[in-house]
Amino acid sequence: MPVSKMLEEVKFEQVGKRPEGLPYSFYEIFYHITYAQEDILNFCVSENYKNPNWPNDYWPQNQQPKSKSDWEELQKKYNENLNSLISFLQYETSVLDKPVKNGKENHTLIRELLLVIEHTAYHTGQLLIVLRLLNLH
Repeated sequence: MPVSKMLEEVKFEQVGKRPEGLPYSFYEIFYHITYAQEDILNFCVSENYKNPNWPNDYWPQNQQPKSKSDWEELQKKYNENLNSLISFLQYETSVLDKPVKNGKENHTLIRELLLVIEHTAYHTGQLLIVLRLLNLH
């Protein structure tokens, strides 16, 4: 199930709930996916890239967003960053086997794109587990 479909199914009142036996909520996982995607995008294109602090920066401090507008803003950021990655890939100057702006020899564009894809896929499975345990899917 695509992330976009899951976002349609989960209600704001449920995004911060941690199902019994799980140490994370839908919001926490989605925040992590969004942050990591943005970090990789910045790693590929930013002139002033700085490494975030692992793991603190990659996970939210709260298990739910502060407000519905914060939740909507996070979803917007996810989509904007995804579209930016797609656009970046389509630039004529983007070469899959060349290092990205802040990468070393082995940090090629294809490596970074696969990292986003694999990371998102892994955590998408976790999002689906949360939905199922919340009886939403």
